[in-house]
Amino acid sequence: MTVTADETSQPAIAAGAQHTPCLVIDVDVARAQYARIADAFAGAHIHYAVKANPELALLEALVAAGSQFDVAGRAEIDLCLAAGASPGDLSYGHPIKKAEDIAYAYARGVRLFAFDSEGELDKIVNHAPGSSVMCRVLASSQGARWPLSRKFGCVPEMAVDLMKVAALRGLDPAGIAFHVGSQQLYPERWEPSIATAAAIFTELETSGISLRILNAGGGFPVSYRTPAAPITSYAAAIRSAVARHFGRHTPSLMIEPGRYVAAPAGVLHTQVVLVARKSYDDEPRWVYLDVGRFGGLAETEDEAIQYELSTTRDGPAGPVILAGPTCDSVDILYQHAPYDLPLDLAAGEVIRILGTGAYTATYSSVGFNGLPPLRTVISP
Repeated sequence: MTVTADETSQPAIAAGAQHTPCLVIDVDVARAQYARIADAFAGAHIHYAVKANPELALLEALVAAGSQFDVAGRAEIDLCLAAGASPGDLSYGHPIKKAEDIAYAYARGVRLFAFDSEGELDKIVNHAPGSSVMCRVLASSQGARWPLSRKFGCVPEMAVDLMKVAALRGLDPAGIAFHVGSQQLYPERWEPSIATAAAIFTELETSGISLRILNAGGGFPVSYRTPAAPITSYAAAIRSAVARHFGRHTPSLMIEPGRYVAAPAGVLHTQVVLVARKSYDDEPRWVYLDVGRFGGLAETEDEAIQYELSTTRDGPAGPVILAGPTCDSVDILYQHAPYDLPLDLAAGEVIRILGTGAYTATYSSVGFNGLPPLRTVISP
């Protein structure tokens, strides 16, 4: 659910933000984040990962800034094109797609697809003939706060074989892709996958197949409660690894930032529903909010992403356990990470959850417990 700046005045937006829960997006912050990563990775093809936050106003700002886009389905393709992006600026990076969705993307002009299996390659051959393809290889997510599993990617020797098949079947074998996990806190984690990709490039070159794209994926972190290194550190580490492993035959670099661009642009306004204790002796209070894991805070699972909180009170604080409003017992945000909130916090007060512009509204359920999806307000 979205309220745009075109539909409301500033006072109305402020009032809408007070009707919680509500995610407020400042597009200027996202634009500045894009400028930072574009400057750090000068010369690279930067494809914003639309799944992080697909708000039209944000996409329009990124189109104007020169961004390209990583899409994961039909709706994201349509949104990008509606925002003014060219079909040639879209990469269909999801390696698991329905045949009819590949055909739809092809009909709308998309010509760059990712895959990681023979079955997916067959679908691209049949429904997007002549397209350019990137084969995704397995990568370690060690060091990432939101790791990626073996669900995506194949082993290097399979990637070599699949790219040979792609060439034989009329596709353009363009490059190799990988992803080292979301909110990856260690810049050096890209190097092993870059070394693997370089070896694949070299092996395919001996077969007469010249790849040209190295897609280093996303994973670029932002500061939550744990500070992240500056984006320049990641750019320097990746550039250095590419130089070491590719030498003079440097490929075209492609990255897919989502969180880095969108997360700092969002503030989630939530209201305290209840403050309670489970016994007279409990020190931590249970603070129940009107938003939880099913309302957009899915990344609090295992307390992986620990957001900063802000209140209007500045008095003494004490430990709390934070939980969502639903009747599901897993709807607990933080019970192990140490969070303190004001001792005089009461039901009805608003808490601001910072850095929530990515992977929140798109994770929100459509009606669990009868609760509506998380509203998004675009700040003018």
